Amino acid sequence: MIEWSETDELIRESIREFIDKEIRPRTDELESGELPPYDIIRKLFASFGVGEIAREGFDQLIEHEKRKADTGSGAGGSTSGSGGGSGFTLAGQETMALIAISELAGVSLGILASAGVSLGLAAGTIMSKGTLEQKQRWVPELLTFDKVGAWAITEPEAGSDAFGGMTTTVRRDGDDYILTGHKTFITNGPYADTIVVYAKLDTGDGTPVRDRKVLTFVLDAGMDGLERSTPFKKMGLGSSPTGELSFDHVRLGRDRLLGETEGTAKDESADSGRESARANFTAERIGVAALSLGIINECHRLCVDYAASRTLWGQEIGRLQLIQAKLAEMEIARLNVQNMVFRTVEKLRAGTLPSLAEASAMKLYSSRAATEVAMEAVQLFGGNGYMTEYRVEQLARDAKGLMIYAGSNEVQTTHIAKGLLGR
Repeated sequence: MIEWSETDELIRESIREFIDKEIRPRTDELESGELPPYDIIRKLFASFGVGEIAREGFDQLIEHEKRKADTGSGAGGSTSGSGGGSGFTLAGQETMALIAISELAGVSLGILASAGVSLGLAAGTIMSKGTLEQKQRWVPELLTFDKVGAWAITEPEAGSDAFGGMTTTVRRDGDDYILTGHKTFITNGPYADTIVVYAKLDTGDGTPVRDRKVLTFVLDAGMDGLERSTPFKKMGLGSSPTGELSFDHVRLGRDRLLGETEGTAKDESADSGRESARANFTAERIGVAALSLGIINECHRLCVDYAASRTLWGQEIGRLQLIQAKLAEMEIARLNVQNMVFRTVEKLRAGTLPSLAEASAMKLYSSRAATEVAMEAVQLFGGNGYMTEYRVEQLARDAKGLMIYAGSNEVQTTHIAKGLLGR
């Protein structure tokens, strides 16, 4: 069973000091979208050596692949069995990452969303499916956050039907491909330097759109035909810029196709776009549980402090049984979600990941628990809870986003049921 060590608690205090100095004074600017989060993320990486740790892990993986290639054992496209995860967490670093995520989520969930998509999804997909050359070309600057990454799969008319409803297409044009279509709700989209894009292959043979192969490409900012919107105004996660991408006949060389191959009809893994996206869904949904824990922890802390200091009828409201019941329910949610996250850490240390069904269950439960806790926090604070000054209203808005983010909660039930039925 995992417990926080003395070192973990020292790390927590250091992260809290960074948050108090660099993030809390800028919360209004971040949440309004006036201040993009990227310079703060870079300062966070520099302060805690995140970029250096990730870069060391990257160099080790690349050297390992080079040795495999030299000995003829085959490097393959996938770095590890992590299934689309970034693959950069070194042994023993899992709890440090968890502490950072949970502490940041309670103050600025959007900062974590922007960093997580850039590292875990954009860089992670390239590491999982790219060639050695592609990894060396795009990943290092993403790891240090010198460049910002985006991961583009969602479309205006597709939503949760990400694959079946996908209409963005690529068609062959000599040795190149031509990309046409739209993506929406893309985290970091308005500012991203490196963009991982999923598209259906149009071979002109009459294959129904839903059944076409999905390919994955890497685009760079400024390419001809690539257009992006200004950041959307959102209910929550205001510190994470979200926008739309448009592709008007963007010409892509084969060197931008991840893996540089479409595969063959007999190779089931050839449809690597679907495969890598599903793997990323697993990692992303596990991440939602850690984000939910951060929101629950912060709501819990704020409510306990408020209940002990706010007085009504000549006594602290924490003495009232109804308030105690709310605090008790928050503690139950906190322990449940924390145990789910701890179990995942144990699996990671054992070299495995939860299944997609299990990750979906974690996402469904934790995001629902975080939203319920945050709404109860607003209620506990009363009129003050409705005011931005007390921040629980921001936590409530952010928590609600987690019920939609990484696939709506309604979709999670389908993945859970399929896992139970063996489908």
